Amino acid sequence: MSPSLSQTEISIASARRIALAAQGFSQARPTGRIDKRHLARVIDSVGLIQIDSVNVLVRSQEMPLFSRLGNHPRTLIPNATEASELFEYWCHEASHLPVSMHPLVRWRMEEARKGTMWPGLTRIAKAKPQLVAEIRDRIYNDGPIVAGDVRTRKGPKGSWWDWDEGKAVLEYLFWTGEITARRRPNDFARVYHAPHHVLPEAVLNAPTPKESDARKSLLLLAARSVGIGTAGDLVDYHRQKPTVAKPLISELVATGELEQVRVERWREPAYMVPSAAQPRSVSARALVSPFDSLVWCRPRIERLFDFHYRIEIYVPAPKRIYGYYVLPFLMGERIVARVDLKADRHTSELVVPGAFSEAGVDVKVVAAELLLELQEMATWLGLASIRIEKNGDVATRMAVQNRRR
Repeated sequence: MSPSLSQTEISIASARRIALAAQGFSQARPTGRIDKRHLARVIDSVGLIQIDSVNVLVRSQEMPLFSRLGNHPRTLIPNATEASELFEYWCHEASHLPVSMHPLVRWRMEEARKGTMWPGLTRIAKAKPQLVAEIRDRIYNDGPIVAGDVRTRKGPKGSWWDWDEGKAVLEYLFWTGEITARRRPNDFARVYHAPHHVLPEAVLNAPTPKESDARKSLLLLAARSVGIGTAGDLVDYHRQKPTVAKPLISELVATGELEQVRVERWREPAYMVPSAAQPRSVSARALVSPFDSLVWCRPRIERLFDFHYRIEIYVPAPKRIYGYYVLPFLMGERIVARVDLKADRHTSELVVPGAFSEAGVDVKVVAAELLLELQEMATWLGLASIRIEKNGDVATRMAVQNRRR
């Protein structure tokens, strides 16, 4: 690549490899003991892990680690949270973030206080200041609570301790940063804590950067994680406002912290950090959650991989094309298939309702590689066997291969 990246066109194949490397897919999966160092490696690549409650296969926040590390202890994220290395906040959607990012999202906490992000919560908080103070003091003085705990005074709808108002106040305090939360393992409920009880003192006492500086830092982190992307890609990664963030991208280009390039067939300019890895090849094999940062931005995935992706959880069953919980299957440098999956915990089976190839792939090879990945997933989830239903060309081929084993 020439020194003048602004004059350079990068091929779509190179852009794909840059993006995969940035997301941690160019590194081989570890073969030995997997521990918190490997979690740190993944977090360093992806920046944050989206939290979602869908549990048809496994809670989605667990999948990015499996996609990049393979079979690993499922306690890595809970342990890191307990060790105050990760915290939950809204920074794409609800996400696990490294605690070092706390100062970078304080401007968003301030927006919540002003009511520019969640005006409904702010209205309730302003209407019930005593309730806000009471709940905050209870958490600070007595320790963590869940939403159900604020129903200590049952009464008609609209009363102080009505469920809706109590939950709204908890969420208001959470979004404003006055309290924080961890997830209860048995039912995934938020458990609300005082920040100084669970977050490092050094983090809470760290200076709060100017909003524009924090936003620029987030854009740089986004650029590191996407590898190469349009302004829209960078803005989407932490859900910033385009009108505010795009001028900051120009400033980062002017200072040399970002480089503007052209990508083959992309209509808009692209941006990357000067140190972005540019591997000659990528040999990945991974099932990717619908909520993985690799595929968050659907238009970007279509541009990069020629892969049109729609999650069909909310589509009525008769209208679904591929299935309820469909994961892209990454093999090498391409997304080669989409796989409908669920874990049947009663029968201890990893169930494959369907698996479908993308155009131009060798179905026999894809089926063989996918079967290996499913076997590793079943082991990781503690499931005894794999049940493959014959919906889709890859599933049909895998069913044959699985019987021969």
